[in-house]
Amino acid sequence: MLLFFILGLLVHFVFFASIFDIYFTSPLVHGMTPQFTSLPPPARRLVLFVADGLRADSLYELDENGDSRAPFIRNIIMHEGSWGISHTRVPTESRPGHVALIAGFYEDVSAVAKGWKENPVEFDSLLNESKYTWGWGSPDILSMFAKDVSGDHVFIHTYDADDEDFGAHDVTKLDTWVFDNVKEFFRAARNNQSLFSKLNEEKIVFFLHLLGIDTNGHAHRPSSREYKDNIKIVDAGIKEMVSMFKHFYGNDGKTAFVFTADHGMTDWGVHGAGHPSETLTPFVTWGAGIKYPQNVSTQQFEDAFLKEWKLENWKRQDINQISLCKELIHLALKGLSYYHTYDRFFLGITVVLGFVGWTSYASLLILKFHSNLPRGGSKEVKKPSRLLQYSFVAIGVLVAFFLLIQAYPWTYYIYCLLPVPIWYAVLREFQVIQDLVASLLSCPPSHFVGYLLVSTLGIEVLVLSFFYRYMLTAGLIAFAGWPFITQLWTRAKRTSLNWIFFSLLLAVFPLMPVVGRKPDISLVMTAGLLVLLLSLFVVASLTKRKDSFVNEELPLHLLQMLSMVLSMYVVYSTDNSLLKKQGLPLINQIISWIILASSFVLPLLSPPILFERLFSILLSLMSTYILLSRGYEALFPLVLSCLMFAWIHMEQETLQQSGVSCKQKVNSIQFIYNTDLTQLRQLCLDDIRRAFFLVFFLVTAFFGTGNIASVNSFDVTSVYCFLTVFSPFIMGALMMWKILIPFVLVMCAFEAVQLTTQLSSKGLFLMVLVISDIMALHFFFLVRDYGSWLDIGTSISHYVIVMSMTMVLVFLNGLAQLLTTKKLTLCGKPKSHLI
Repeated sequence: MLLFFILGLLVHFVFFASIFDIYFTSPLVHGMTPQFTSLPPPARRLVLFVADGLRADSLYELDENGDSRAPFIRNIIMHEGSWGISHTRVPTESRPGHVALIAGFYEDVSAVAKGWKENPVEFDSLLNESKYTWGWGSPDILSMFAKDVSGDHVFIHTYDADDEDFGAHDVTKLDTWVFDNVKEFFRAARNNQSLFSKLNEEKIVFFLHLLGIDTNGHAHRPSSREYKDNIKIVDAGIKEMVSMFKHFYGNDGKTAFVFTADHGMTDWGVHGAGHPSETLTPFVTWGAGIKYPQNVSTQQFEDAFLKEWKLENWKRQDINQISLCKELIHLALKGLSYYHTYDRFFLGITVVLGFVGWTSYASLLILKFHSNLPRGGSKEVKKPSRLLQYSFVAIGVLVAFFLLIQAYPWTYYIYCLLPVPIWYAVLREFQVIQDLVASLLSCPPSHFVGYLLVSTLGIEVLVLSFFYRYMLTAGLIAFAGWPFITQLWTRAKRTSLNWIFFSLLLAVFPLMPVVGRKPDISLVMTAGLLVLLLSLFVVASLTKRKDSFVNEELPLHLLQMLSMVLSMYVVYSTDNSLLKKQGLPLINQIISWIILASSFVLPLLSPPILFERLFSILLSLMSTYILLSRGYEALFPLVLSCLMFAWIHMEQETLQQSGVSCKQKVNSIQFIYNTDLTQLRQLCLDDIRRAFFLVFFLVTAFFGTGNIASVNSFDVTSVYCFLTVFSPFIMGALMMWKILIPFVLVMCAFEAVQLTTQLSSKGLFLMVLVISDIMALHFFFLVRDYGSWLDIGTSISHYVIVMSMTMVLVFLNGLAQLLTTKKLTLCGKPKSHLI
């Protein structure tokens, strides 16, 4: 089994890597060739102001008093320069936006493999073509244009990354830092002859990146006072900068000024997709080479912005493509697409052959080692014929020769040769295939067609749930009807009612809006109170049922309840503190990290009796989840866990109904690390349902709270109880643990299901592998290399999620085993807790 797992890991890694060669190989040619023109430039220098995350409407509109938030910029529009709307395009992120502004093209899709952080393809830019460039602002933006430049002529000045603190009292300091450092730079230049000489050269660029507006938008939303006040600060700062530049250069009239933004922002404080609030940005330019304002009586625009902004008499000139440019772009993109997709069909066929072969082989192993498939013919294992071996060797040689004469890269050899040994392994199991065909022929056609339709419908519901969350609701409603199509309703009404109620209750969550857009701390407090009430009920029940509970186990339960109370306090007080601009209190931060660390230890102190250990795990993980919640999602793990408890009881009832003896009741079963292999049974059709339930609940654990498969969808405010200073790795790890908590709850419950139904974990692993690979084959054809970062990243994430499902399942299974079977004792020897 270990060898099979290692082989499976390698095969899936190849399948995963293939999408980058098939979909995301850059068609751009490396290298830069400078282009020169004989026309004299209208300006000797350019000053570029980029207000990160500034929406066009937020700048141009008048406030409730009829005054402009940016009086200096509005004065420029009316008396000195040209203005309009810059129509950016997806992905509306800082890196692609700045590359479009400064390099003049939309960065190709291969940048997604670097998370839009590195330069996967060398490209030329305005800064590289300048004689000298000085830049001030965020290290994330300025650093990428200083990389790979030809020569030492781009100088950047950045603040520390820790200053990008979403919970800071005043993030406008990110912009005032830029203005202050520019002023200090020019003061120093007057006493530095070398620097003074450089500043008076031609082809000079000054780049001022202003991040405060974007940071305030994420932290407080664009409709907030903080966001709007930041615009006023930027306007005043630009006014001061323009005056300083004119004074330094003696009003020589050779300075051009451009003020714009890389992207906008939605009303709920995110960006990345193609909503007009994200793609419409301001563009104002004045100075050398720029036309003065033009008064007009009418303007032809489809929108009503001119009237809203009281700018209908000043000619608006949007930055967008004219028809000839569009045609040229279309032809260029068509040519790029041709070269980019030249090998797509060929590589796609080879990967699909590998997929189908691997899935077939895993299915045959299930039938061979974990099922009661009737065996026909001799029971002796026959060696494969030499003809089969020679045939596949010949096929491999022919494929390698074809790739060699085509001079394909080495990765193509892996994709094309991998299906050869996989299909050889499939055909080696000819006897199992023969037995399967004989068994299918003996099955009534109606039964076979029914099983096939139900299986296909189940897989398609899982695939569609990645795009339409309400499909999870449909699935959970169908699950609620399970007791009625079996005899469970008449056999165990109480258990069936619990199953139906919590299935329908959980079905509500996929219909809720995406998490993070409407924070509601009161719902987080409600979730905490419900957990405390449930804890009191469980404590009262165990006190009546176990004489030793009060002396031995009650302190642990009280400690976990105290942890929940502290979590509620930290969430409430942290939210109030941030609203008052007082930052994250240190004591709250310390308590949060202690609760997080203790959540891994406290469950191990509880007795390994099934119900008590599962409830202890729920209490500990819920304490952490509360700290990471901002709204209704805090209720999700509680409802999910209640459904898991109902599932455990339902599966035991199902097993008893099928005639398999169950020696113990759920309340008396203990988790054990080493399962007695003699008690494990062969797989049956009902176990396919159990594997499907597991996959469905795992998918529900991810998408049920409104997550979408992109980092862009996660709200950074959910980690504010732990830290507010921008730290992508720590924040990412915390958000990842928040995502994993529902997964862990499902896997711990399934450990109990395996234990109560005597199900083989190896057989389960193979069944989940088959289900996930069938889903992965769907998503392989749905990977997108066009559209927004959100669209591209989501399509890749879908593929990655299902491809890694089996490997993640192994990790989660190990973590669930650790949490359910291990027992820690603070002193003395562990005592037996048998009922």
